[in-house]
Amino acid sequence: MKELDPVILLAVFQEMLGPLLWMLLAVVVLGLAAFVALLAREKGLMSRRLVRSEALGVVGGALALVLMAKVSSSGFTDAGGPADWFLIALVFGAGLAGSTILVYTIAGWWTARTARAH
Repeated sequence: MKELDPVILLAVFQEMLGPLLWMLLAVVVLGLAAFVALLAREKGLMSRRLVRSEALGVVGGALALVLMAKVSSSGFTDAGGPADWFLIALVFGAGLAGSTILVYTIAGWWTARTARAH
């Protein structure tokens, strides 16, 4: 594979994840839209909420690694070269960042909802 083709990557992920791929993509798109709307509404980041979200993001990174191990045919003991370890770090980082954004967004909208109710 000499070049990175997005259609081939999509086919590989579809084969590995099945219908879960489309659910994960929907969560990503809707989560990012809600995050951007929250940032526009609050006009910035709230540091206390961000720190708490980052702490829970570590759990999300670990869950991303568990999902990777479930859908692939190899485990962590099969990682042999730097490319394998880079991919493992990349999956953890994506899970961490995605979870942090989702937790921050959910907490922000939840706070706004409860403040409006009182």
